[in-house]
Amino acid sequence: MRNIKLTIEYDGKRYSGWQRLGDDDKTIQGKIEKVLHQMTNEKIEIIGSGRTDAGTHARGQVANFKTNTEIGLAEMIDFMNRYLPRDIVIKRIEEMPERFHARYNAVGKKYSYYVWNNVIPSAFERNHSFYFPQELDMDKLNAACEKLMGTHDFIGFSALKKSKKSTVRTIDELAIERKGEMLHFTFVGDGFLYKMVRILMGTLLEIGTGAMPIETIDEIFESKVRQHAGETVPAQGLFLDEVYYRS
Repeated sequence: MRNIKLTIEYDGKRYSGWQRLGDDDKTIQGKIEKVLHQMTNEKIEIIGSGRTDAGTHARGQVANFKTNTEIGLAEMIDFMNRYLPRDIVIKRIEEMPERFHARYNAVGKKYSYYVWNNVIPSAFERNHSFYFPQELDMDKLNAACEKLMGTHDFIGFSALKKSKKSTVRTIDELAIERKGEMLHFTFVGDGFLYKMVRILMGTLLEIGTGAMPIETIDEIFESKVRQHAGETVPAQGLFLDEVYYRS
């Protein structure tokens, strides 16, 4: 069988997240599998690098699927982009070795989170950023980012109740860039727990307003208690930018 890798871009606004949950019309996975079935006449299950929540977007989600079809890659990408909804796009398609697995072979991910930080909301950015009108102290934000980087047990910054697997993760980069009213937060690490980026963002924003002291970060690492961290910010500001694999 052939093993095909997809790099996918999507606007998550209309969808119930990545993972097919029975209602194919409301998930990214379901939409893509439906088109692959049309194309190959095979029952195909695609494997994503990870799940994205309802409303979350992607510029570089990665998935793979197995098929017996002899259709060429150029014809595949043309067919898929012709029949997929316009808010789901296959950016790249590649033939991979049989053992390639989009989830298990991933060694890191890059996420972006966008905050519209102005008293006046934006009519255009509202579906792709979090409207946050309160004033933020950039020095406090940057200091909090520094404290969150490195290798830690992040279970206190996740929506996991408990986990049999390790919840230790490494954040290699956590940076902030401001362009006018828009704040762009970049997260790069070896992996992220369930809702971890959104909870980290809620914590950062509370520190940035002065509502939470920066020392709370150390307390959460030590206590591992989710309730001590900030709110879970909305999904529409979150983008999965890239998934990293060893070359």
